[in-house]
Amino acid sequence: MIYLYIGLAGALGAISRYLVGIFFFSNSPFPFATLLINLVGCYALAYLTSRFFCLSSQLKTVVGTGFLGSFTTFSALSVETVELFEQGKVFLAFLYIVVSIVGGIFLSNLGWKKEVTE
Repeated sequence: MIYLYIGLAGALGAISRYLVGIFFFSNSPFPFATLLINLVGCYALAYLTSRFFCLSSQLKTVVGTGFLGSFTTFSALSVETVELFEQGKVFLAFLYIVVSIVGGIFLSNLGWKKEVTE
């Protein structure tokens, strides 16, 4: 039954990703939509994993692997980077790579639950 839930969550994640791509930055020469999706996904996975999934590994799998796994995408980042290089936009390609990786790590760290010690 868990496979069905992962599949349904994956479908919702893919549809959400598509809708974000349509409604935000659809005519931009820079892949802002994918960047936004991937950065939000990094934060969301770290936030949810460190705060709400202590009790249910199944829910973690459904949301993390199903929804967020299909919502975010490394393949789109890769193809869009190649497209930027092919268009001669070398600076934008490198900027996209750096912001995606550094921003993803930063937002994952920001979303991760920190222990408060006094």
